[in-house]
Amino acid sequence: MEAENRPLRADARRNRDRLLQVARQAFAAEGLSVSLDDIARRAGVGAGTLYRHFPTKEALFEAVVHERLRSLVDQARALGDADDPGAALFDILGRVVADAAAKSDLVDALAGAGIEVRTTVAATAADLRHEVGHLLGRAQAAGTVRGDIDTTDLMAVLGGVLLALRHPANKGADPGRALAILLDGLRAAPQH
Repeated sequence: MEAENRPLRADARRNRDRLLQVARQAFAAEGLSVSLDDIARRAGVGAGTLYRHFPTKEALFEAVVHERLRSLVDQARALGDADDPGAALFDILGRVVADAAAKSDLVDALAGAGIEVRTTVAATAADLRHEVGHLLGRAQAAGTVRGDIDTTDLMAVLGGVLLALRHPANKGADPGRALAILLDGLRAAPQH
């Protein structure tokens, strides 16, 4: 048990990071059809190394999604004390939309494989929600963002935009325009 909590050696960390990088690219390009052995080969490691880090394909998928969310959490935290709170909030919302638009195939593939992404990465998603809530509060206090919404409202609307962009009927929708509409709805009315 204690060995599982120890930090990885530098070479093991490099191998794990390389496997995640290759898996992200492979899943985005080929979906779930790519084999774990092929991912190991492309990463330049043996299959045993891959299986030590990720015993199942599902574990590797989960790690890829978790890493993406963790990156967004880190970016949101870095914006937490920005001089322009409204721009910081809009920045992270833009990053979320861009990330989801660019990589929706992975989330779709995970959902199609019966892997419940929402439960496997729930803690990291909660961290992102918390950081977005912090940015929202700062932007509202600065008068940049309307004061009549809360984090739940914002995440519901953001989720709606992301789901709409992923719907097959909206394949040609421009994520940038959808984001602009969302941001326009968030802006506080000018004071006269």
